[in-house]
Amino acid sequence: MQSSSNLFPVALLSAERRGDLSEDVYRIKAGNSPDRTVELAVTRLGMADQAEVRGVPVILLHGSFSNRRFWFSPRGIGLGAYLARAGFDVWIPEMRGHGLSPRNSDYRKNRVADYARYDLPAIAAFVCEQSGQAPHWLGHSLGGITLAAALGGHYLDPEQVASVALFGSQVSRTYWPLKIPPVEWGGRLLLKRFAQISGSRLKRGPEDEPIGLALESLRWYGLFGRFRDAERDWWGGLSEVKAPLLAVGAVGDHQDPIWACRKLYEQFGSELRQFVCLGREQGFTDNFGHVEMLVSKHAQAQVWPLVERWLLDQATPLVEQSTPSPRVVGL
Repeated sequence: MQSSSNLFPVALLSAERRGDLSEDVYRIKAGNSPDRTVELAVTRLGMADQAEVRGVPVILLHGSFSNRRFWFSPRGIGLGAYLARAGFDVWIPEMRGHGLSPRNSDYRKNRVADYARYDLPAIAAFVCEQSGQAPHWLGHSLGGITLAAALGGHYLDPEQVASVALFGSQVSRTYWPLKIPPVEWGGRLLLKRFAQISGSRLKRGPEDEPIGLALESLRWYGLFGRFRDAERDWWGGLSEVKAPLLAVGAVGDHQDPIWACRKLYEQFGSELRQFVCLGREQGFTDNFGHVEMLVSKHAQAQVWPLVERWLLDQATPLVEQSTPSPRVVGL
C-alpha cells in the first residue's frame, strides 16, 4: 500500500462519510521512537461535500482515559465536529494504546516524555505536510500537559505551532503525602506490580492508562519533583515559548483547580495570552467541571464559540477576566 506521506509510512485506514462530515483515519508509523512498534491513529474531520476545501488546521489532544470520541461522537456532536462545520481542518490524534492506536510492545512504560518527544513532533510534521500550514493546538487535561511538555522541551518547532490552548491542564497541585519519601517509594513499589490503570474500573473514562504515566507523575509530585525529564527542564523551557496562548480553568474542576491552571499559564513567555475562568461569577451559566468545560450542552452554547473566536483572532480579549496577570516563576 502506498504511504499517504512522504515523511514516513502512513496508511489510510478508512475514509467515511458521517452525515455532513468526512472522517479519514490515518495510522502513522514514524519510527522515531526507541520502541519501533509505536503506531498512532490520527482522524481528520472535514465537510463531506467540501473534501478539497480545507481551512486552518487544528489539532485536538484528548486527556487521560480518553480517545477521539471526547471531541466528536458517532452522531457528529462535539467540539471537533463543531470546528469542522465552522470551516477548520480538524485533526484528532489518539495516544499510544488509545482508541484506534494499537498498544506498542513497551506499552506499560509509556510516559508523557515519550508522547512529547516522539509522538507530537511526528503528528505535527504529518499535519503540516498535509495542510501546508502551521496548526493550532488544543489540549484537554493530560493532552494539555503533554503539549506543554513538548513546547517546554522544545520538541515542537515554533513554525509548527500557530497557537496553544490548554483546558484544565496543570502540574502544580500539591499532594503532600507524596512529599514524604517513604510514601512515594511505597507507592512506586505498589504501582510497579501493574501494567495499566483501568479507566472503566475507576469510572474515569473508556480507556486504560499505562502504569508508566503514574510512575512519572509520582516523580513530578515528589519531594524534589519538577516538570521535566532526565534531559530537559520543561517547566523552565516554557518561559521561552512565544506562541499565542489561551488557558482555561473551571470553577467546578476539583481535579485541576483554577489556581494551578493559572500557574502553568503564567510560566509561558507568550506576549499574546489570555486566561479564562468558567464559572457563574464570571458570567457563564454554570460552574463548569473538568469534563463539562468541553463536553456538555452549556459548553456547546458558551465555550465552543469562544474556542472558535480564539482560533480566528488571538489578539482580541474573549472575556473581560482574561487580562494577563504578573508572571509567577517556579513550580
